[in-house]
Amino acid sequence: MDSSQVVPLLQTLTDSIGPRLTGTPGIQSAHDWLVKTYAGWGVQAKNERVGTWKGWRRGPSHVDLIAPRVRTLEGTMLAWSPGTNGRDVSGPVVILPDVADSAAFAAWLPQARGKFVLVSQPHPTCRADDSWERAATPQTLARVRKERDSIRTAWTDRVRKTGLNLSLGTGTLGLALERAGALGVVASLYQGGWGVNKVFYTRNERAPALDLSCEDYTLVYRLAERGQGPQLRVRGDAQFTGEVPTFNTVATIRGSEKPDEYVVLSAHLDSWDAGSGATDNATGTVVMAEAMRLLAKAYPRPKRTIVVGHWTSEEQGLNGSRAFVEDHPEVVKGLQALFNQDNGTGRIVNVSPSGLVGAGEAWGRWASRLPSELTNQIQYRFPGSPSGGGSDNASFICAGAPAFGLGSAPWDYGTYTWHTNRDTFDKISFDDVKANATLVAMLAYLASEDPQTTSRERAVRIGDVARGTAGQWPTCQKAIRRWADYTR
Repeated sequence: MDSSQVVPLLQTLTDSIGPRLTGTPGIQSAHDWLVKTYAGWGVQAKNERVGTWKGWRRGPSHVDLIAPRVRTLEGTMLAWSPGTNGRDVSGPVVILPDVADSAAFAAWLPQARGKFVLVSQPHPTCRADDSWERAATPQTLARVRKERDSIRTAWTDRVRKTGLNLSLGTGTLGLALERAGALGVVASLYQGGWGVNKVFYTRNERAPALDLSCEDYTLVYRLAERGQGPQLRVRGDAQFTGEVPTFNTVATIRGSEKPDEYVVLSAHLDSWDAGSGATDNATGTVVMAEAMRLLAKAYPRPKRTIVVGHWTSEEQGLNGSRAFVEDHPEVVKGLQALFNQDNGTGRIVNVSPSGLVGAGEAWGRWASRLPSELTNQIQYRFPGSPSGGGSDNASFICAGAPAFGLGSAPWDYGTYTWHTNRDTFDKISFDDVKANATLVAMLAYLASEDPQTTSRERAVRIGDVARGTAGQWPTCQKAIRRWADYTR
């Protein structure tokens, strides 16, 4: 703990390398940096090819309101958005219409030509939820919540009636607007915190897709709704770079007694790219890297082989870890334990044996050896249930292999940093990340030394037997290894 490398590792990964979107120079730089870093620690590491993806480079983007007044807007292009080919693009703004059905929407589409189209709901307030909860009267708070829920429901129905979807960004609706000649598609996925938007991706190939802050989106929306003639000017620098290879970074310390049995440290390296991917998932990445550094110094000849996997394309469906499972059946077969961390900067506070009865027994053996200052906040849920998705441990537990998610204290993760434009270095609780890395190193040591092999016996819940579903388990999904299959 007193000589931890967590802070410089996180600073380099988030500030210098930055966001790590699949198919971009950022994710490749991160893979190469990890290989070089591990080599400096005397740990063998390599980039293992997973597949290919749509190559894309993000440059600067700038959005201005130019009528009925001038204001520079807070906004950015969505991931994989086309740019504006080195020029300013200006035009009026229209709101996605509320049509009767998909036929009516198809009839309206020609009106999108030459315009920027607003495709997200308006927000009645951009004041953070906790501010309303602290300061508003109960009657006002109830009214604001009711208004917001009503707007959300109505907008969901408005999009549904087009027969298209917004998916994680602009989806098939964005494509239809692009084909109709729209200048751009404008969204805003406000999350209820001060200045926080989730920013995902677009399928568009020609018309830029933008995300605006809550404040600026609702400003433009109000102007359009009231017929006050808003016009935008957009300049976006972006480049599609063809089909590029994708990789997992895998580092290994070979086992001295049971080399065909494995302890795996797991965290995804990729991120969305409106922020710098600090708590999702630079923190998990550095927890596993720092744990491996400690193990290399203190435990260079483990009984079992210790592997760390830094997965690509988790954000698009656990694709890196699923590819590893497909490509390395020997690791799945010989897995003693996998420890995965992927939900923010907080101390590890909950662990589940993932529905494996014998894994609960193993956790009992390991936990009894851990120092209380690292574990006194952890709650164990026995026997727990297997993860069906959400993070990379699901890629292994579906095969019945003992793979465990290490859940962190929330630290406003869902509101302020998960997939948002505010997921940056300054949000990290460094003492907690140091503690997590030390804990993971200890768990890897204990699992490697354990004279018993972790049982794969699956728990059966009484309720499942009554419903006739005993023995059900998540189905392993195939990795998506190409952009074309992701957007199909």
